[in-house]
Amino acid sequence: MKYIVTGGAGFIGSHIVDMLVQRGDDVHVIDNFLTGKRERLNPRAVLHETDIRHFEKLGSIFAGARGVFHTAAQPRMQYSIAEPRLTNDINITGTLNVLLAARDANVPRVVYSASSSAYGPRHPMPLSEQMPPEPVIPYAIQKRVGEQYCIMASRFYGVETVSLRYFNVYGPRQTTERDGPYATVIGIFLEQCAGGKAMTVVPDGAQRRDFTHVRDVARANLLAMDSAKVGQGEIINVGTGKNYSVLEIAGLIGGAWTFTAPRQGEVAATLADITQAKELLGWEPKISFEEGIAELKTFSGIV
Repeated sequence: MKYIVTGGAGFIGSHIVDMLVQRGDDVHVIDNFLTGKRERLNPRAVLHETDIRHFEKLGSIFAGARGVFHTAAQPRMQYSIAEPRLTNDINITGTLNVLLAARDANVPRVVYSASSSAYGPRHPMPLSEQMPPEPVIPYAIQKRVGEQYCIMASRFYGVETVSLRYFNVYGPRQTTERDGPYATVIGIFLEQCAGGKAMTVVPDGAQRRDFTHVRDVARANLLAMDSAKVGQGEIINVGTGKNYSVLEIAGLIGGAWTFTAPRQGEVAATLADITQAKELLGWEPKISFEEGIAELKTFSGIV
């Protein structure tokens, strides 16, 4: 089967590509390498080096595809505050382009990488899909609009869609300090610790996050593409149902830490209700947080 992975050289997208290639699919990657990396590319995938903002380039790539995994985005909430127009163009216009190209090429289904940031900061835990979204940060607003466009595409254009709301994805190929100031906390901590530096905790380490391993997230994508129970714009949490404080993460990695100033857009906690993922996709996480951190420490050379 032919599948398209937008952002297939990115953190999550590259893991989806690997799983598709492993099962023998014909995989086509769309990436402009704005945030993706060539070293993440699976050599058995076909690369189309273009941009989802260029609608006219998508049609020929999408032709004959069984489905599209739309992971391409300009991520990170703090970056979206600094660059709202650029992130809006990529995350909203780019997503609409993908959906319209799927419609025009008669692609049956699009699985959209959504974000738990759409819930906003004020809901009680755990977060369930029945709660009204209250996004505040530009990135969260943009990802919520993407969900709405998916519902629209299913309702008016006949494109089957499903949106997966990710909760704090981590794992191999995650961003580090070398990738700029908007890297994820686990990547930053691992790089600091491997370099003999103190981990920088923002602001006091009390905030809690539901960390989900990237291979579990990739597996959820494949299940969402194949499930007969979805396809009408459903929104599904992809998390673990457990959360950890930033200080607990630092403790698992080991080493010294220091405290630094708070960042804009930080919420106190994330925690997923994954009932719908179990019921609609037959999915639940397989990799514990402790196992995931131990794997990353080995990769980073931390004893």
